Amino acid sequence: MKKAGLLLIFVVLVINVRAQWLHISPDGRHLVKDDGSVFFYMADTGWELFHRCTKNETEMYLKDRHAKGFNVVQAVVLAELDGLHTPNAEGEVPLADDDPLHPNEKYFQHVDWVIQKAAELGMYIAVLPTWGDKWNKRWGVGPVIFDTPEKARKYGKWLGERYKDQPNIIWILGGDRNPEKPLHFEIIRAMAGGIHDGDQGKHLITYHPSGGKSSSQWFHSTSWLDFNMAQTGHGMRNNPVYIQVDHDYNLHPVKPCLDGEPQYEDHPVAFSALNERFVAYDARQAAYWAVLAGALGHTYGNHNIWQMWTPQRTPITWARIPWYYAIHQPGAMQMGYMRKLFESRPFLEMVPDQSLLANVYGQDKNVIRAARGADRSFVIVYTSYGAPVHLRMEKMTAAMLNGYWYNPREGNSIPIEAFANPHKTKVFVPPSGGTRTDWVLVLDDPDKNYPDPGKFMLK
Repeated sequence: MKKAGLLLIFVVLVINVRAQWLHISPDGRHLVKDDGSVFFYMADTGWELFHRCTKNETEMYLKDRHAKGFNVVQAVVLAELDGLHTPNAEGEVPLADDDPLHPNEKYFQHVDWVIQKAAELGMYIAVLPTWGDKWNKRWGVGPVIFDTPEKARKYGKWLGERYKDQPNIIWILGGDRNPEKPLHFEIIRAMAGGIHDGDQGKHLITYHPSGGKSSSQWFHSTSWLDFNMAQTGHGMRNNPVYIQVDHDYNLHPVKPCLDGEPQYEDHPVAFSALNERFVAYDARQAAYWAVLAGALGHTYGNHNIWQMWTPQRTPITWARIPWYYAIHQPGAMQMGYMRKLFESRPFLEMVPDQSLLANVYGQDKNVIRAARGADRSFVIVYTSYGAPVHLRMEKMTAAMLNGYWYNPREGNSIPIEAFANPHKTKVFVPPSGGTRTDWVLVLDDPDKNYPDPGKFMLK
């Protein structure tokens, strides 16, 4: 047996053959698996999964998310909600005496078990080694336990060694916190370096900042950051999330990017009990705006689920629905519909292109976003309030075209009869319109024989 280096012996996990290693695609824009196939990152924020759920609850949650089309869960080892001192569901705290160099093996055996259960479903866990209050207590419970780079490096190396042969892991540093002084940068750099030393660089690493920020602000040019993650947050409706994605997409060197924490379904708008709450439409709008701006995928969140709230717990920011009921709110299922649509076309070849549109509205609910295949064989356009789409057809090369109106609320589609390409602006009117009645226009070159997205099945 090999020593873990932190006074404990780590467990070698059994690897499920369904979980493949993830890599950056050759064009630097996407994630791919070992076999070269696209990995459309479709995550749920189950931040407190390791900390608050029993084994039975975990299995129920993972099976539900898998069935709805999620392939990633973002979860925190040293959790936000008094994660150091309130035991997990099995009565274990993660560290002895709040010392990151003395992890509790029993706590981490439960983390092992959760990761393996996800692997058995072909799912990935995007693991945050710690929430941000443990290294920058701007707010939160704390305490700060990573007060030196050396502690961060040794803890990161121990985690990296423990999971170096587990392919279904993505590492997320940060934990809703921004670096504010030189020591913070040293701690993050040390933890990333420790993970790389421990896992031999096998896993991808990103960074989860506070609301309104992106990892690109501080870390884009660093070698350890494999892809950028933004948090557009919960402050407003019709949040133009595409602005941040556009920014990160166009940076050099090229790196993949996504919105890792947008507005959560059932979260009070702007954190106010007096306001309405975000609904499934808000989650859909953010998702399509982000992906059509060039994101590698998307992260969904539900305010009741991230904290795994039950009536026996103190709610954070007015959580109100037990998480085991909230998993059935409509926004989650609609994320699976979105993934199905984008995987029905060659997503690795999709590029954002607003020049396709002759009617680009301002920064409000009427914004229309568009993307196309690199070979111009398909176009995907999202109209968030069902406004007509004025499409510059000279941007497509095929003489004939067909397509669909895809319903992102129901996951079905209405065929558009084949028509001759007029090579000039053509107006497409959705089947319906109005408040929260969004549609997706899909046009194809018939020679490509792309499937009906409403009938496409996820693999």
